[in-house]
Amino acid sequence: MSSKNTTYLLQNLRSLMKEHKYCSEILNAYLVPSTDSHNSEYPAEGDKRRGFVSGFNGSVGSAIITDKDACMWTDGRYFLQASQEMDSNWTLMKEGLASTPSQAEWLISSLPPSSCVGIDPKVIGHNVWAPLKRELEAYGHKLVAVETNLIDLLWRERPQLVRNPIVPLELKYSGRCINDKLNDVRDYMKKKNSTVLVLTALDEVAWLLNLRGSDVNFNPVFFSFVVILPQSVVLLIDPSQDTVTLHEHFKAEAPEVDIKVGLYSSASHVVRKAVEENKDGFIWFSNHANYSLTSIVPPARLRTEITPCALLKAVKNNVEIQGMRNSHIKDAAAVCCYFAWLEKALQTETVTEISGADKLAQFRAQQEDFVTLSFETISSVGPHGSIIHYKPEPATDVPITIDALYLCDSGAQFKDGTTDITRTMHFGTPTEYEKECYTRVLKGQLKIARSVFPKKIKGNYLDSFAREFLWSVGLDYGHGTGHGVGSYLNVHEGPIGISYKPFPDDPGMEEGMILSNEPGYYEDGKFGLRIEDLVVVVPAKSIPNNNGRFLAFETLTLVPKQTKLINVGMLTEEEVAQLNSYHQRCREVVGPILEQQGHKEGKEWLWKETEPIKFGSF
Repeated sequence: MSSKNTTYLLQNLRSLMKEHKYCSEILNAYLVPSTDSHNSEYPAEGDKRRGFVSGFNGSVGSAIITDKDACMWTDGRYFLQASQEMDSNWTLMKEGLASTPSQAEWLISSLPPSSCVGIDPKVIGHNVWAPLKRELEAYGHKLVAVETNLIDLLWRERPQLVRNPIVPLELKYSGRCINDKLNDVRDYMKKKNSTVLVLTALDEVAWLLNLRGSDVNFNPVFFSFVVILPQSVVLLIDPSQDTVTLHEHFKAEAPEVDIKVGLYSSASHVVRKAVEENKDGFIWFSNHANYSLTSIVPPARLRTEITPCALLKAVKNNVEIQGMRNSHIKDAAAVCCYFAWLEKALQTETVTEISGADKLAQFRAQQEDFVTLSFETISSVGPHGSIIHYKPEPATDVPITIDALYLCDSGAQFKDGTTDITRTMHFGTPTEYEKECYTRVLKGQLKIARSVFPKKIKGNYLDSFAREFLWSVGLDYGHGTGHGVGSYLNVHEGPIGISYKPFPDDPGMEEGMILSNEPGYYEDGKFGLRIEDLVVVVPAKSIPNNNGRFLAFETLTLVPKQTKLINVGMLTEEEVAQLNSYHQRCREVVGPILEQQGHKEGKEWLWKETEPIKFGSF
């Protein structure tokens, strides 16, 4: 994996920092976060400024450039990738390690007295700006809003931001009309004494208005803001996206609601006007909303906390849950066909990480209501598997072989649901050590899948269940165990998750939430293992007279876990029964679909991979 030469980029950026043309102050440091104006985890290509300036393309990272230093903060998922993608100009700051200072601590210790730290206020969340400003000011430094993004001035071939058509999502997929959702949102606003709610997260806008788009790769969203006022709702989009179909959709799903459509570029003006015309109550933003907008509101009237849409969206309705079940059956058929094809193809032809991923995409595209992939397929062989979010490129592409582990993390966007699955396979003879590691990961994954827990418990309380069998021999993994998943929306969806660190806005587990269950294990330069299913929170049937007080997980993903990689002697009788039961369900649910679609080889592979295992066998 080659690194990008950033020497001249950094020289030019440092020159801009010393000019007064774009900022009244000379900047001693400049911050470049990963996010866009909507705090998107996966920004559009033209918003990936941190990747452009550093060469590091992981989804999480924040850069700080000073006169002498260029530092990159990222978490354990990306330590290896960042070290390979960045050149010698950069210093990797490993977030999560006790020895790594926070960005504020590093700035305070590294900058000369009375320094100015600059950032584009459109790409920093209010929840990041406010504490950083306090910490810097306590030591005599100043946080400065630089309205012109300095990276944009250097990025001569910056990709244009696309504006694709916005499409209504039918009620047979969404399950609830705009009017009902808006009533729930207004109830929240009333309880919080808020007269105005501003939505800046793209998936929240799409969810509320039952609309989908394709302005961002893999995420069915569109660039927009929504301002909910006492008597109306204002949607701000590009004028090219304002169509008759859009207004007909609003009329059908919210006939009594005045939904106006305005210009995306007028967001600041619309917020300022809303503040001026609504003298009472709070103006409510997500705490992740960009500082450029929240700074318009007088501090005494500003409410920054998780929005009603984020909380409501996390709990899927019955139509969405059934849609997720349907989409996972279709997805399982595609994945089974891929592995059946791959296992056979490896005997006679060369299949690479990229050509394999392309073939998997073709199988998915054959399924009903397929729209696109839900993220870029992680198709990784041997040492590449240890790069947790590895993305195969032509320069790194290698053949999939029968003598190395193959980790494939992939997913799709169907109109009725979003999928995300990881399977680790070996098409030859795995080593005993590989089998031991795989089995320890599997034991953790099975324990999460059969967990019973009280309603409203936070996800981070469950995380150690998945790590127990790795921890017992001194092993671990550097990512969370589970993330929330949208319903034909973003594959990573807050505010819920299962992780070693708490999610600040996690409301606790509720029936209808959908998360991933994905422990793993990675050895740098050798291999990577991950097993991932999506699960939906349901009432615990194992507890009599439960009345919803205790919850459990129902696994949605229906693709076999390779028994060849399991050291069966390490499994308990309960785990063997659990795995055999899961594999029987894969047969019963996916088998008929494969037969119906004429995928004989896919069905044969499914039956081979779901042969029951026997407790105590070696």
